[in-house]
Amino acid sequence: MSKLSINQWAEDDRPREKMMRLGAQALSNAELLAILIGSGSPEESAVDLMKRVLNDCNNNLNSLGKMSIGQLTSGNYKGLGPAKAVTILAACELGKRRQAEKAEERKRLDSAAAIYEFMHPKMQDLSEEEAWILLMNQNCKLIKDMQLSHGGITETAVDIRVVIKNALLCNATIVVLCHNHPSNNPMPSGDDDRLTQRMKKACEIMRLHFLDHLIITDGRYYSYSEEGRL
Repeated sequence: MSKLSINQWAEDDRPREKMMRLGAQALSNAELLAILIGSGSPEESAVDLMKRVLNDCNNNLNSLGKMSIGQLTSGNYKGLGPAKAVTILAACELGKRRQAEKAEERKRLDSAAAIYEFMHPKMQDLSEEEAWILLMNQNCKLIKDMQLSHGGITETAVDIRVVIKNALLCNATIVVLCHNHPSNNPMPSGDDDRLTQRMKKACEIMRLHFLDHLIITDGRYYSYSEEGRL
């Protein structure tokens, strides 16, 4: 009697769903490999197949990476063809290359001048206003930069909820708001002031630090923080 395929398992036991709920770290090596190959055979699920492959490699991923396509497709592992074997070995190679590379250094944006230098190339040639947020950790290292709106900035055009949601999802603790003035006049408008205050209040409620709101022009900037308005 054939075993259940992964699609027939309880949802909590499926590798893809488990990874989405709990993160990749919660999965075994066999489960991660099963996600890569997608399916096993009528007699064996993808997870069981990869458990057997790993068992033959003494449960050592380094040994798995040394196997050849011919060894993986020799007939000992029904359901494992050339395409799946290539996928497995490609993943092993990527893991090896990742280990050899240094972690990417995050930019430190701890001043209005540093923020301006980072954002100016993105905004210097824009003919319309755009709003961006910079999400950072407690050391002012950039986690994510994200465009919020395009074509006119008002207190209602920027959705504060989107800012807060993304900050929490990224585990950010510091938020910076930036927008450009195509007129090249860096002075803030009434809408800019109101948006700044709404952003500040929302961040305070969620225990986020609203570091600054910068207005970017080609050659100059206005910083609410430097002007003592935060």
